[in-house]
Amino acid sequence: MAAAATAASPADKERFICIYPAYLNNKKTIAEGRRIPIDKAVENPTSTEIQDVCAAAGFNVLLEKNKMYPREWNRDVQYRGRVRIQLKQDDGNPCLPQFPTRKSVMLYAAETIPKLKTRTQKMGGSDQSLQQGEGGKKGKGKKKK
Repeated sequence: MAAAATAASPADKERFICIYPAYLNNKKTIAEGRRIPIDKAVENPTSTEIQDVCAAAGFNVLLEKNKMYPREWNRDVQYRGRVRIQLKQDDGNPCLPQFPTRKSVMLYAAETIPKLKTRTQKMGGSDQSLQQGEGGKKGKGKKKK
């Protein structure tokens, strides 16, 4: 088993670093899995958003949709997913020199996710949809005397 572990190159898919959405979520505590400072974290990031940001940066990215973070108690589809990123080449040097560590990748992703078009469009239109639902409340009917 030890021989197999030393023979695996950083270019193998199993050696890619894993980033779960919980690592970047500002709604989580460090005990719940957040790995970056809360002021730099993002509100409820998804694995797809992390994948989009890292692929745009030039990383070799692999999205595993059905994987879950072990500390995540909520089993909703929104919280599922894991992103695997190739951080190092075969020779051990970083693939992208501006991202030498996994923490630098996480901070970049957290910084870039709020700038995504899907995020900026959702923020503008969410107020109207919330107000429509509140106006349609009706009474239950006549009260018993």
